Parts: sequence; structure tokens; C-alpha cells
Amino acid sequence: MQISPHIVGRKLQRFCTEVTWRQITNYAAAVGDLNPFYLDDTREEGLVAPPTLAAALTWPIIQNLSDYVDLGYSPEILMRMVHYSEQLFLHRPLRPGDRLTVEGEVAAVLPSRKGTHVVFKFPAVDAKGVPVFTEYIGGMLRSVTCTGEGIGAENLPAVPRAVSERVLWEVPQEISREAPYLYDGCAGVAFPIHTSPAFARSVGLPDIIYHGVATLAQAVRELVNREAGADPTAVKRLSCRFRGMVIPGSTIRIQLIQRDRQACEKALFFRVLNEEGREAVSEGCMVLAG
Repeated sequence: MQISPHIVGRKLQRFCTEVTWRQITNYAAAVGDLNPFYLDDTREEGLVAPPTLAAALTWPIIQNLSDYVDLGYSPEILMRMVHYSEQLFLHRPLRPGDRLTVEGEVAAVLPSRKGTHVVFKFPAVDAKGVPVFTEYIGGMLRSVTCTGEGIGAENLPAVPRAVSERVLWEVPQEISREAPYLYDGCAGVAFPIHTSPAFARSVGLPDIIYHGVATLAQAVRELVNREAGADPTAVKRLSCRFRGMVIPGSTIRIQLIQRDRQACEKALFFRVLNEEGREAVSEGCMVLAG
């Protein structure tokens, strides 16, 4: 199977959604994050959403991609896409009642030894047209060849990278067998490789696997609590790549490997290892204001 990079620039149909308090609290519960910012609606400032909720809000676009853009290819090609890269710019915290509009586009199509890396740009604005977040979500089309050298690398933000491998702290976290079902239901991110053993095995997986963004959310919880004074509104940027599988019923290890302080922000470089010691989340970076 092949795909042309000339689909770069193709626009997606507009997607509209509204953030609710229940989405926020359910999402926090799904990833075991009991931060009062997400759950305590008696706070004077009210609730704010976990940073990774933004990626769940755009999931209906990816889940129903052919309804939002005609790429000129059969659904069989799109079924080969797995979440591979994530860059999320948070212009302000998400709050209950936010009415969001997303007008996406194909930002890049790049060849990879695993297949073809397709990146979509999803800028979200509120009812006043003010930017709320911008997501660059990349999918790997497994065993699909990119015709040509690829297009759009210059459209993607540079990815901050660590220069150290020294572990500053490490937190083990058990991922229970029910964890993917909780995330599926509470985050609204449904895909059968996470909840159907029969489907997972039919596509060559040994078992169901935990969602990549849910694994990222586990790391975000620890980083916010340990490095941001438990204040998620300080998070301005998240980026990572999803490399390996996390099988429910196993233990992951969340590691901070570098801090980089500058005048007005702090970059935290991290990774998540699965039970086999392989990187499930690699090239992780969280940027905090202040």
C-alpha cells in the first residue's frame, strides 16, 4: 500500500464540541488523578481540565476521519494508523462550558522505516475565537509506503530533546487490567485494541494494550504534582512519541531525566518504561510557565 505526501494542506471539516464538568472529573478519575483542580468544584477558580483531556476532545475526528476529510484512499489504509506522536500547546486551561471549534488540516506526511508518519494539526478556539490549544497528532500508517521524500516537516514545531539520560526520580505505577476499560468509558476514547482481546489478537497483538495518551497522562500527573506544585495551569506544552506497548496488569516506570530552567519557563524531560524495560513513551517533554 502507498500514500502520497501531496495530501498535505488538505483541510478538515469543522468540528465543534463543548467541555463539561463531567468530562473533566471523569477523565481525572480514569487516570487516577485526584488533584483538586480537576475534582473540587468548590474552588473559587472552579474546575480546570487535566492537560491531556485536549487529546481526548479531538479523538472523534481521528475516530471518524473519513467523515471530516477525503484523503482519496480506502478506509483499509486508515485502519493501519496507530498513535505515534503528540505535540500539545496549551494556550490556556480548559474549563467547563468552553465551546470549542477545531478546523484541522493535514500538516505533514513523512516516510518512516515503520511506514508513513501522517501528522494532523488541530487548532482549537473558544466561542470568541481565542486560541485554547493547538494539537499536532501524528499517526503511523504501518506498512504503508510514502511515495516520494515526504512533505511538511517544516510545518511541525521543533521537538525539545534531552541531552541527559540520568534518572532524577522514578515512580512505579501499576496499570490494572480494568484501566483501559475505565479510560475508554470515562475519556470517550474507544478503539478495540484497548478493550477487545479478540480484536487485539486478530491484528497481531499479544493482548489488549493501554492507551498511549492514558500512559502519558500517568506521567503528567506525577510531573505536575512533583515539579509544578500540583498546579496544572502551569503546563504550557507537552510532546512525546509512543514507542512500545503497555499491557494491562503490568507496572510502568515514570522517569524524569532532565530539568532545563530558562528565564520564563522550565522544561522537564521524561520517559515511561513498560514492564519489559522498553520505552512506552519516549522523547517526553513538559514545559511549565515560570
